[in-house]
Amino acid sequence: MLSKTEIETYKEVGAIVVEGVVDDLTLQQIKKVLAELVQRSRAVKAHDKVYDLEPGHSSEETRVRRIKTPHLVHPIFAECVRSPKIVAILQDLLGESVRLHGSKLNLKSPGFGSPVEWHQDWAFYPHTNDDLLALGVMLDDTTVENGALYIVPGTHTGPTYDHHGADGRFCGAMDFAASGLRFADAVPCVGPAGSCSFHHVRMVHGSAQNRSNRARGLLLYEAAAADAFPLLGVPDYDDFKRRLLCGKDTLVPRIVDCPVRMPLPPALNQGSIYENQTASSKRFFEAIEIARPGDST
Repeated sequence: MLSKTEIETYKEVGAIVVEGVVDDLTLQQIKKVLAELVQRSRAVKAHDKVYDLEPGHSSEETRVRRIKTPHLVHPIFAECVRSPKIVAILQDLLGESVRLHGSKLNLKSPGFGSPVEWHQDWAFYPHTNDDLLALGVMLDDTTVENGALYIVPGTHTGPTYDHHGADGRFCGAMDFAASGLRFADAVPCVGPAGSCSFHHVRMVHGSAQNRSNRARGLLLYEAAAADAFPLLGVPDYDDFKRRLLCGKDTLVPRIVDCPVRMPLPPALNQGSIYENQTASSKRFFEAIEIARPGDST
């Protein structure tokens, strides 16, 4: 599915965007299901196992910022990640045997979609090796103005940054200013609806608030080489086996020396990264104007 150049770019940069991965019919089906889920949220008053809500959500004005584990919420999301095109790309980047680690669907509504502060996915779920990535299905045309995800190229080969707050507890956000990284080096992952971004699990990334009048939905899947085992353990082995997307399962983890910081003690505010990050005093994306000339072209 991927060209040699795309694979080499992923290895060097740590991320790629591939257009035309998800067809229009599948996108329409997903957005129909999503609209139904958002409509049902009118009866929900607080975060639960399906919904993560924006401040100000009400039955009169829905403000859903995340559908949690969508692959367990509706079959369309489980089917999407198992499509031949997506599986082929995952095999190009992770090897013949690939397991789904998890999923979520982030919604950025026009004018107020919440930012996600700088972080590395690796800080949340370290494994025995780092052949893991996040796949983002762009449900809408995605630009800087409506809250595109930003990556800092090359950071997938660097350190694992501290994602703990002043109280010593995990908070799911890093101190970008103290890291020595520069926003001037960051690159937005943009593309038309149906495009997919793929970024390495150790990639430093984040996204700003949606400041446009257009929605931005991003269906995210985390995928791992089947021989990568979570360091925090496997609480449900039957579920672990069911999440194999392709290839052969194994009970032999591949162990690679990678920089690891455990997400312990657990975040004070549980539920999602949005809740985790409320305990962080670092608010990079709330403090600066993101849009830069040429970013959305």
